[in-house]
Parts: sequence; C-alpha cells; structure tokens
Amino acid sequence: MSIKLNDRYKEHLMEIGSDIIEIDRIKQAQEKQAKFVDRVLTPAELDLYKELKGHRKYEFLAGRFAAKEAFAKAYGTGISGKLSMLDIEILPGEYGKPVVSSPYTGEQKVTISHSNDLAIAVVILN
Repeated sequence: MSIKLNDRYKEHLMEIGSDIIEIDRIKQAQEKQAKFVDRVLTPAELDLYKELKGHRKYEFLAGRFAAKEAFAKAYGTGISGKLSMLDIEILPGEYGKPVVSSPYTGEQKVTISHSNDLAIAVVILN
C-alpha cells in the first residue's frame, strides 16, 4: 500500500541524520595520518581547530566529523562522490550555536555534543 501526501504537507517533511563516534578513534586517525584533518575540516573550521589544545582539539574534530556524517545521512547521499566532508561547513553562530553551510538550500539544523569519550551529532533538514 502506498500513501500519497497532500502537497500542503510536503513542506513539513524533514530528513534526520545522526552519528556518534569515539573521540579516541578520531585521535588515532589524526595521529596516523596528518592530512586526515584536512579532509574533514574546511579552512575556516581548521582555523578554529588550530586554536584548541589537548583533548579539546580532538573533541572538536570528532564533533565536526559526526555532524558531517549526520548531515550526509539526512541529505540522503552519505559521504560520497556527490558530497564530501569539505562541502559541509559548521561554524559557531550567535552564542556559539553551530550553524551549517552546505549545498542544501532548505532549513538546516545541527546539534553537537561530547562526553569524555564520545561525540554525537544530529542534523535536521527541512
């Protein structure tokens, strides 16, 4: 059985993506391959990353990695030839709230959180 939505409801549909990553895995990837960070962070994100010290640096990188993976899941392509990590930029907006810039033209929401060991992100696209 298929359900046909009335056009007036289509504008309310949303896509949701989430991702969780162990911060230590990101730290190991960066230590193993110095260019890892250049494949994940845009130049503006990289500037923020370079200002951080110690564990906070890896939390930031893991958070951005998780957020970009979550975005790609919500977008429907995953990270692929159609969408790279560098196509998605997440910078602090007003009051530090993360703001997404990407090829997607609709409304974009992201939240990023960390514990000592994990980073998690959720993205909603309208």
